[in-house]
Amino acid sequence: MKSKHSTNGTSPEAGGELSRSGQVSAILAPRFTLDGDAALEKELATICDWVCDGLGQRLPAGKLEAVVLGGGYGRGEGGVLREKDGDRPYNDMEFYVYLRGNSHLNEFRYRAKLGALEHEVSAKAGIEVEFKLQSLKQTQKDRVSMFSYDLAMGHRIVLGSKTLFEHCGHHRNARKIPSPELTRLLMNRCSGLLFAKQRLEDTDFSPDDADFVARNLAKLRLAIGDVVLGFYGQYHWSCRERSRRLKKIRRNTCGPWLDAVRHEHQKGMEFKLHPSRSTVSQKELHQDFHALSELAGNVWLWLEELRLERKFNSFADYALAEDNKCHQRNPLRNFLINLQQFGVAGVLSDSRFRYPRERMLRALPVLLWERVEAPGEPMQLLLQEQLYIGLGKAECFIDAYECLWRRFR
Repeated sequence: MKSKHSTNGTSPEAGGELSRSGQVSAILAPRFTLDGDAALEKELATICDWVCDGLGQRLPAGKLEAVVLGGGYGRGEGGVLREKDGDRPYNDMEFYVYLRGNSHLNEFRYRAKLGALEHEVSAKAGIEVEFKLQSLKQTQKDRVSMFSYDLAMGHRIVLGSKTLFEHCGHHRNARKIPSPELTRLLMNRCSGLLFAKQRLEDTDFSPDDADFVARNLAKLRLAIGDVVLGFYGQYHWSCRERSRRLKKIRRNTCGPWLDAVRHEHQKGMEFKLHPSRSTVSQKELHQDFHALSELAGNVWLWLEELRLERKFNSFADYALAEDNKCHQRNPLRNFLINLQQFGVAGVLSDSRFRYPRERMLRALPVLLWERVEAPGEPMQLLLQEQLYIGLGKAECFIDAYECLWRRFR
C-alpha cells in the first residue's frame, strides 16, 4: 500500500489568520522541512512509504481509513541535522493512524502489531517512529486541545482523502485551546527538565546524555513562550510565527521575566529547525539547566495562579494546595482509573475521584524546585502519597514519577 503524500499543511506567510467564523483554513506546504536537501526530503517520503506498506500488511482490508503525519515534519518545519555527508532527520516522526470502528477495541486488537511495526521502521529509519491510533468520528466530536489544533492546522496526509478533516473545523481555532492544555504542555516539558537533571547529576556523563539534556532544554525553551502565547489566545501552529507573536506581547501583562522568555524561545526555535548534536560540557549544561529551570519555575507559578485564580507563595504552597488542578475527566471514570493503576490504596486516597495527572502536577514542582527533606517532613510525605512509594532518595521518587508520567502525560 503506497502513500499518496497529499500535502495538506499550512504556511504562516501564506495565511494563518482567523476568519470571521473563528476558524483557519489549511494551506499547502509541500515539504517536510524548510531547507533540507533533496536527499533528506526523499528519505522522509520513503519512511512514509514504509509505514503505509507495513500498515497495509498488518491490518484487515478496509480497516485503515487514513495515515496522517503530524509533528514538525507534518507541518513542514521538521528538524534538519547538518552532517558532512548531507542532511539527516533529527525529530521523531508521529503518524496518526485512523482506523474504522471502535477506538478502544482497535487499540486492544492492533496495538501490539503496530508497536512491532514502530520498532521495525524506527530501526530502518534511524529515528523514532511513533503511531497514534485515532478514530475520525471521535476526533470530530472531541474538544479542542493543543495537540488537536497543531495536527488540524499543520499535517501531511500520507494516505487518505484531502478532505479528511473537513468536519473538524473547531480544532483549527487556537483561541479555543483551554488553559489546562497549557499546564499540560508545561508539565511535559518540565518533566523533560527533571529527567535531564537526573542525567546531569550522574558522574558517568556520556555524549548521548549531553544530547538528551540539550534536546530537552531546547523543548522547554519553546514551551515557556508557547504557554504565554496560549494564555493570551495568540498560539500558532508554526514556531516561526509564534516567535514573531511573542515579541508583540506587552511586558506589563506578564512579568520582568518576559524578555528572557523571548530570548529562550528564539533559541528553542533555532534548535528545532536546525538541531545539532551537543558538544557542550557537563558543567556548561549544568549552568544552562539552572538558568532555564528558574525561568520555567517563574512561568509555572504565573500560569497556575492565573488558571486556578489564587496566589501561591511557593512551589510547596502550590503542591500542598488541595485545589483540583486537573478538571477534564469525570469523577467515576477517575475512580476506576485510580483503582486500576493503584489498587485498593488508590481508591482509599483523597485523590480517588481525581485524574492521576494531578499527582504529577503536585509532585513535579517539588522534585524540580523544592528541597526533598528528610523522612517525615512535609515534602517527603507529599511525594510518598502522590507517587505511592515508600521512604527513599530523590532518584527513587524521580523513577516513580517517570512511570506515572509515561502513562498519564
